[in-house]
Amino acid sequence: MAAAASMATSLKFALLPSQSQGLRGSTRSFPLTKPQRRFSRKAGSNLITAKFELKPPPYPMNALEPHMSQATFEYHWGKHHRAYVDNLNKQIAGTELQGLSLEDIIIASYNKGDILPSFNNAAQAWNHEFFWESMKPGGGGKPSGELLDLIERDFGSFERFIEEFKSAAATQFGSGWAWLAYKANRPNVEKAVNPFPSEDKKLEVVKSPNAVNPLVWDYFPLLTIDVWENFVNLFFWQNRRPDYISVFVEKLVSWEAVSARLEKAKAKVAERETEEERRKKEEEEEKQTGDEAVEMYVDSDADDSEAE
Repeated sequence: MAAAASMATSLKFALLPSQSQGLRGSTRSFPLTKPQRRFSRKAGSNLITAKFELKPPPYPMNALEPHMSQATFEYHWGKHHRAYVDNLNKQIAGTELQGLSLEDIIIASYNKGDILPSFNNAAQAWNHEFFWESMKPGGGGKPSGELLDLIERDFGSFERFIEEFKSAAATQFGSGWAWLAYKANRPNVEKAVNPFPSEDKKLEVVKSPNAVNPLVWDYFPLLTIDVWENFVNLFFWQNRRPDYISVFVEKLVSWEAVSARLEKAKAKVAERETEEERRKKEEEEEKQTGDEAVEMYVDSDADDSEAE
């Protein structure tokens, strides 16, 4: 929305994202959102190339009004989000990153904070698509089912969670994001420093600067809000970020999308643990077989010695 018309009228705004990075762990990809890919074959070549495409939001551009204007939505999605996708395709063309999933590109290019050139565009493309899909017309309210149970278990109450989420969004300096994420039981991750290196599985509220997102810590993002400073200042005047955050939480959040992401995250963790247990068992069996082979070889030598 071009600018808020009046403090007395209903708060109107448009979600104009930014550039973003993380705070408050990375293995392989966790496709909680699935960026569209286009495959093409170059003329006279057997090489098939894949490009990421700008995916439209799951609702019409005017569906979030009066809270988010169609004009601002089209500007931010059609210009900023598109630029991240287009620039990423240019950056990865002909490199070892081409052909990887967007999540794997993010994890590889984060590189424990020593960020590689493709990270910003890859992460911002992912973050924005995830952000659009975190909202719905007539959103807000309160979740139900397992999601609400876990929120109440890990934060004490839904109201306490809302306080922490709002605080994370309000205190992220400059550009960035606030997240609700599901943390699996991995104290150590490959390409980042885990901010909460415990083995418990729980929900966490985290914030991240610029393009960083929880994927780099091996967390499963469930919900996000974009707190690009220029956007907040442009559409909410100075010091209006708290109003923007409140409207997002109370009027726009799609708790159905968050619940679906939680279900996928838990299934992914269970699948991963089953696979790790299988590999561990195979390694133990191989070691045991090796030890038995050595013992048999030693016994054989002893028998030969006695025979002489």
